[in-house]
Amino acid sequence: MISLYLDTSSSFLYTAIFKDDIMIAQIKEELNNKLSEYALSRIEGMLRLNGISPKSINKIIVVNGPGSFTGIRIGLTIAKTFAWALSIPIIAISSLEAMALSSESNYDYVVPVIDARRGYVYASIYDNKNNNFIMNEKYISQKTVSIALSNLSGKICYITNDKIDTDFDVEPYSPNIEKIFHNVKNKPSLNPHTIDANYLKLTEAEENKMKENNNDTRN
Repeated sequence: MISLYLDTSSSFLYTAIFKDDIMIAQIKEELNNKLSEYALSRIEGMLRLNGISPKSINKIIVVNGPGSFTGIRIGLTIAKTFAWALSIPIIAISSLEAMALSSESNYDYVVPVIDARRGYVYASIYDNKNNNFIMNEKYISQKTVSIALSNLSGKICYITNDKIDTDFDVEPYSPNIEKIFHNVKNKPSLNPHTIDANYLKLTEAEENKMKENNNDTRN
């Protein structure tokens, strides 16, 4: 059984190959605006170096957001193309869940956070002891997150690679791909055509279209 893990929801390419549930190769590389240009070639190179044909892949696990709109689309396009062409299962996982699962802290609560600009973030609150989400994933103001955290008793740690204004401790995010894989490998698979991006908010074009429609309605 060969499984491919893929995450391009940020400026990084995070990808790995698992053979019979054992990770045999991984890439963690910051590609920034070169992500669309190099992501697929990096994956193909990783497969080639390990003597694995793309046709040998049996399952794909892909991070579908939230995060960079462009990055999410890149990862989903690659994953869905592989899954459709090879007729293999595809499993989607949220970037926030992947972040929470990767935490190495001993805090009571982990808060995976991605900067969404203008004082807003993509965030959730995760019980680090019982592996449960205390607050579901949201596109939310930083202030509202702080208010939610003030109602919790226990040690709290943010996990993020972004600059977030907080008085809590911050753990840099480096995905523990092995842990993520083993937590999600048995999730129900989906039809490649039904997997959507987990943006958590409308794109700028969608927001503008909604404003236009609202203005037309008023007129």
